[in-house]
Amino acid sequence: TFTGLLAQEKRAQAWHLASSIINLVLLLLTALSVLSAIYAPAIVRHVLAPEFSPAQQALTAHLLRILLIAPTIFGVSGLLMGILNAHQVFWLPALAPTMYWLGMIFGVLALAPSMGIDGLAWGAVLGAGMHLGVQVPGLLRLPERRYLPTLGLRTAHVREVGRLMAPRLLGVAIVQLNFVVNTLIASGQPEGSLTAIKVAWAVMTMPQVVIAQAIAIAALPTFSAQIARREPDAMRASLAATLRGVLLLSMPAAAGLILLRHPVIRVLFERGEFNAHSTALVAWALLWYTLGLVSHSVVEILSRAFYALHDTKTPVFVGAAAMSLNVVFSFGFAALFSRMGWLPHGGLALANTLATTLEMGGLLYLMRRRLSGLDGREIGTGALQAGAATLGMVLALWGWLTFAGAVSPVWVAGGGIALGGAVYLGAVLALRVPEAHSLLATLRRYVPRDTYFQYSQMTCAMPIPHSVPT
Repeated sequence: TFTGLLAQEKRAQAWHLASSIINLVLLLLTALSVLSAIYAPAIVRHVLAPEFSPAQQALTAHLLRILLIAPTIFGVSGLLMGILNAHQVFWLPALAPTMYWLGMIFGVLALAPSMGIDGLAWGAVLGAGMHLGVQVPGLLRLPERRYLPTLGLRTAHVREVGRLMAPRLLGVAIVQLNFVVNTLIASGQPEGSLTAIKVAWAVMTMPQVVIAQAIAIAALPTFSAQIARREPDAMRASLAATLRGVLLLSMPAAAGLILLRHPVIRVLFERGEFNAHSTALVAWALLWYTLGLVSHSVVEILSRAFYALHDTKTPVFVGAAAMSLNVVFSFGFAALFSRMGWLPHGGLALANTLATTLEMGGLLYLMRRRLSGLDGREIGTGALQAGAATLGMVLALWGWLTFAGAVSPVWVAGGGIALGGAVYLGAVLALRVPEAHSLLATLRRYVPRDTYFQYSQMTCAMPIPHSVPT
C-alpha cells in the first residue's frame, strides 16, 4: 500500500500511512510484550521449555522478560526496512542484521563476563537497537519525509493495511500452534530431542534468513510498484528472475549444509554440556530440516508476491493447510522412525520439510493461475543450471571431507565452505548462468561484510549450549 502510494506520487498520503502504522505497531507490540512479561513463567512452563527443571524455567522466564524488549524494536525496524526499500534504499537495511550480531558479540565479550547470562540477553536487546538505529540516517535523508503522531484508524489506507494484516496474524497463530504441538511431541521423545530440533531449526534458518528473507524484502517494493502501475507482465518477469536467484543461492546452501552439518555444529555449539552425542542429535534433525531449505526459500518469495497483489488470504490459507498436514505428518513420521529404529525427532523435521514442500507447490500453482503464467521455462532452466552446479560442488565437498578426515572441525567447516563456494561460483560462471555475473559483482562488494557476519553468527552462538541441557 505504501509503495503503491509512492508509485502514484501521493507522498503525503504515503507518509501519513507510514506514521499511522508505526504508531499502531509500537502500541500493539508494547502491549503484547508487557502481557508476555507478566505471564512469562506460564509461557516457559507450558510452551517454551516444559522439559526444564523449575530452576531452569525460572531462569528462562527471567531472560525472556529481558528479551521481550527486542520484538517492539524489531517491529519498528522492520517497518523502516520496508520504507527504505520502497525508496530503493537497500544498503542500510542489508547492514542491519550485521549490526544486530555486533550487539550480540558485545554482549558476549563485554557484558557476559560481569553480568553472566544476563549479558547475553542485554546484548540481544542492544543488537536490536543497533538494527533499528543504523537505518535512521537513511530515513532522515528521504525526500518529503513526514512523521505524524496519529493512528489514522479512520483512513481508508490504514483500514486496508489492517484488512491485509488480519490473515497474516492468523497465519502466525497457526504456526505457533504447530510449534506447540511439535514441542509436546518432542517432549515425550528421548532426552535431548526437544533441544535438538530447536537448535537444528535455528541453524537451518540462518541461510534461509540471509538468502530468502533478504531477497523477499528487497523484491516486495518492486512487485508492489509494478502492480500499482498495472504492469502484470513486468511483475511476472520480476518474480521469475527472483525465483531463479533464490534457487541459485538456496540449492547450494542446502547441499553444503547437509554435507558439512557435523563440523558446522561442532564449531558452533560443541562445548561444555553440549557433547558429541548432542551434536549427533542436532545433525540428525538438521539433515531432515535442510532438505526443505529450498522450499522454505521459495515460499518466502511467493508469499511476498501475493502480498504485492494485496492478497494475504491465499498464502495464509495455504500455509494453514500445510501446517495442519505438518501436525499429522509429525505424529506419523515420528512413529515410523521409531519403528525403523531411527531417532524419532528426525521425523518431526521431515514432517516440516514435506509440509513446506506441499505449501510451495500449492502457492506456485495458484500464483501461476493468478498471473496467467510464471515463465516456467526460465525458472526451470535456472533450476537445472543451479542443480548441475550444485552437483559439482557436492562432488568437491565429498572429496574434501574424505581428504580432511578427523582434523579440526574449524578447518573442515571453513575449508569446506571456501572450497564449495569457489567450485559453485566457477560452475555457474562456466554454465553462463545470467545471474552469475550479478552474483560475482555482489560478492566482490560484500564479501568482507558477509564473512564477518558468518563469523559473528558462530561467535555469538557458542555460549548458548552452556545453559541448555541436552
